[in-house]
Amino acid sequence: MANGLMEGKKAQDWLNLVLAVALFVSPWVIGFAPETMPAWNAWIVGIVLGALVIAALAAFAEWEEWANLVLGLWLIVSPWLLQFATNINAMWTHVVLGVLVAVVSAWALWDYRQNPHAHV
Repeated sequence: MANGLMEGKKAQDWLNLVLAVALFVSPWVIGFAPETMPAWNAWIVGIVLGALVIAALAAFAEWEEWANLVLGLWLIVSPWLLQFATNINAMWTHVVLGVLVAVVSAWALWDYRQNPHAHV
């Protein structure tokens, strides 16, 4: 049964799911939940990323990986655009998780371009 769950699923999808959960719980774990802007950013992006990953696990589409890449890039720049870069814990959480999401998504796109038939 475990093989049936993993069949046709890529490690990148599972990694991004872990990152989505980590992002969603980070305001409580890291301690910036009382800060409205970074907390809501983490919660909203975590939910959107998680939904995209679940969609990708159900049926792969290249656009989902591009959307994940954009979310990762958003996480990297959002502390400055939303003006919470002075909150070091929130800023580094967003930047590190953003880099990880962007790298994993770029890896998934590269993998798809190298072997598109593996995603059918």
